[in-house]
Amino acid sequence: MLAQTAVSSQSWKASKLAPVNAVPFADSIHVTGSPMPFDRNEEIYGESEPAEFIYQVISGAVRTYKILNDGRRQICAFHLPGDVFGLEAGEEHNFSAEAVGQSTILVIKRSTVTALATRDPAVSRRLWDLTACELQKMQDHVMLLIKSAQERVASFLLQMAQRMPGANEIELPMPRQDIADYLGLTIETVSRTLTQLETRATIALPSSRRIVLRNRGLLDRLNA
Repeated sequence: MLAQTAVSSQSWKASKLAPVNAVPFADSIHVTGSPMPFDRNEEIYGESEPAEFIYQVISGAVRTYKILNDGRRQICAFHLPGDVFGLEAGEEHNFSAEAVGQSTILVIKRSTVTALATRDPAVSRRLWDLTACELQKMQDHVMLLIKSAQERVASFLLQMAQRMPGANEIELPMPRQDIADYLGLTIETVSRTLTQLETRATIALPSSRRIVLRNRGLLDRLNA
């Protein structure tokens, strides 16, 4: 029954796709794909659904996550514009993916990219690089979860600053509950830690999602 539901869901999503001309995918790969809009919190794919497509964020942001046996949600990664996600070793997705806010996602058939990679060594190498990059992110995330709360928050802020334009000022696309579920903390701990960093003049908080990094040196030491 679960498999039937997954296939039906995937077929429904596929029916929304409208093929467009060849477009850039992962910087240098040009394939036929479809930009597809997703509303805030709308599911892109679910855990255990067939991995028939590969995705790239055009605008907005995406979270990939698992629901644990006790009902808690563990966010595994945030994907920002330009990021590719949905690459799987097997035939099913290991995680679920949702749009954090209003987002546009490029959806490409996995079989198309696979066929292209068998003919073009450059594409094969690029896919290898993308897969290795995702593995590195997962390894970094595992190491992040053994740090103190302040170290985790500092590391997260530096990661976001590195991935977004604006250097020392970042506009976070995700709410604090998402940050908490990514860092393995409670939302209260995340909010309290941000306030502590603000009190120490390490950051400024003009709003709940806009953060100014005022003392990157201290953040770097916390992240060491």
